[in-house]
Amino acid sequence: MTFANRTQHLQPEGAYEVLARANQLEATGKEIIHLEIGQPDYPTFENISQAGIKAIQDGKTRYTPPSGMPPLKEAIAIQAGRQRGIEVHPDEVVVSPGGKPNLFFPTLALIEPGDEVIYPNPGFPTYEAMIKVAGGIPVAVPLLEQKQFSFDLEAFDSLINEKTRLIILNSPSNPTGGVIPSADLEHIASQAERYGCWVMSDELYTRIVYDGLEAPSIASIPGMKERTIIVDGFSKTYSMTGWRLGFGIMPKELAARVDLLLTHSIGSTAHFTQFAGLEAITGPQDMVKVMVTEYQRRRDSVVDGLNALPGFICQKPQGAFYVFPNITGTGIGSSELANLILEKAGVALLPGNSFGEYGEGYLRISYANSIENIRKGLERINSIL
Repeated sequence: MTFANRTQHLQPEGAYEVLARANQLEATGKEIIHLEIGQPDYPTFENISQAGIKAIQDGKTRYTPPSGMPPLKEAIAIQAGRQRGIEVHPDEVVVSPGGKPNLFFPTLALIEPGDEVIYPNPGFPTYEAMIKVAGGIPVAVPLLEQKQFSFDLEAFDSLINEKTRLIILNSPSNPTGGVIPSADLEHIASQAERYGCWVMSDELYTRIVYDGLEAPSIASIPGMKERTIIVDGFSKTYSMTGWRLGFGIMPKELAARVDLLLTHSIGSTAHFTQFAGLEAITGPQDMVKVMVTEYQRRRDSVVDGLNALPGFICQKPQGAFYVFPNITGTGIGSSELANLILEKAGVALLPGNSFGEYGEGYLRISYANSIENIRKGLERINSIL
């Protein structure tokens, strides 16, 4: 069969591929420890679940405006604006089923064939996919381990040019857990203004940070809100992955374009899901703090355990719930080692090169699992090295 060129480059996302293989092994009776999938192991917080249930019982199962119901947009504008120290109007908020539409649709609205888009590598695979679907040219900027996986600014400066239309940032990062420091954001912002670029800032993990740190937003830099698309959501912060609820913040003219793309593709986000999101934002935040505190405990445990493994060197990430250990000391490539660990140790994790060429020599391990399972997984890995 023949398909349109815009789909020819698309590949499965690595996490789902490994999950499928792990499930196949489990079906044969093999016990698998899952450290591959980026999904909180906490259930959705009780108050949020009950709000969703009540919404269904109250008949909140109808169409809503494509970009979201007004009360939710208003609440997001207040909360997200306060968190970042910027003023956000509800007309600048676009609610979507998950975060990905607010990655894809602004890209489709902005990128013409031949436009260049700078994106982080290793990085979330959807970035490169959406750039190519839009007809853009992906331009990878390495994330440097010696910079806590922030941008290689020398490479960035050599790659940005008059053809650059969009710069994609992700902080805290998937897969590295790195947080881009304010000084680097200032540098990127000055270049974006110099070349007249848009910036897409994927901040899905912005509230999952450790050691008293914060993840600054480039939109908070004077003059940058007008050229920035913030992408955020509920999946990680509130353990709502299956609810499919995300949002974008962008200039209202661009929001209107994205609203049209939503209209002609998705229609609208589930009505009752939006009521659950409203409770998530306006209700108690205690469980977010509890979850992040536990993630920090797991992070410390997994980093110590990985650094005790032969051939592994692991930095302590500042955010998200991933570690990205350097495994070049093992002398085994990323894919080969990830497969060996799955088949021989029964531990599912991801090769770093599934996040781009600069991820070779690394593994991504999610610590969104119990500390007991994490320790058991590390013991199993140690037994086969």
